[in-house]
Amino acid sequence: MKENAVLVAIQSKGARAILGWSRRDLADAAQVAVGTIVDFERGARQPYNRTLVDIRRALEDAGVIFIDSEEGIGGPGVRLKEDL
Repeated sequence: MKENAVLVAIQSKGARAILGWSRRDLADAAQVAVGTIVDFERGARQPYNRTLVDIRRALEDAGVIFIDSEEGIGGPGVRLKEDL
């Protein structure tokens, strides 16, 4: 995981969508406030790096793989692990 590319808002939204998770589900899994997820995903504020790591880890633990912008066509993305 690259230090400056821990997680971007579109990846968080996309990961939640493919998992079928609400913002509450993600907040619970990452042990952060729902408002943190809401503000991050709508671009109102950038969480601390530690918080982004917690969010990303929760999504990865649920089976999400993150695609960095140089790996994906058109920017960063997400997909599910194939063995789920």
